[in-house]
Amino acid sequence: MAYTYERPDQRALDELETLVRALLDELAGWRRRSLKAEAELADLRAAGGPAGVDPSTLRKRVVELETENQALRQRTDAARERLRGILSRISFLEEQAGGAA
Repeated sequence: MAYTYERPDQRALDELETLVRALLDELAGWRRRSLKAEAELADLRAAGGPAGVDPSTLRKRVVELETENQALRQRTDAARERLRGILSRISFLEEQAGGAA
């Protein structure tokens, strides 16, 4: 008779792994954008500043970036809350599995 044991917390662990992978992908994207922005800033400083750039255009861009940053923070906070929920479910399942053993 063949018996295959399936961990009770495997589903939660799979969800956690998926969530962590998504967070890592998002973090890598932020890092790429940050490095690009830093390189652009260094180029502007080397050229003596943003010559020929309209200050109102720069203000609009700052507002857009701040709005995008806020949205990303909200997504990160939501992902963090989902992660906490998954971790608490894993802890519960581990306690249940430990009590049944």
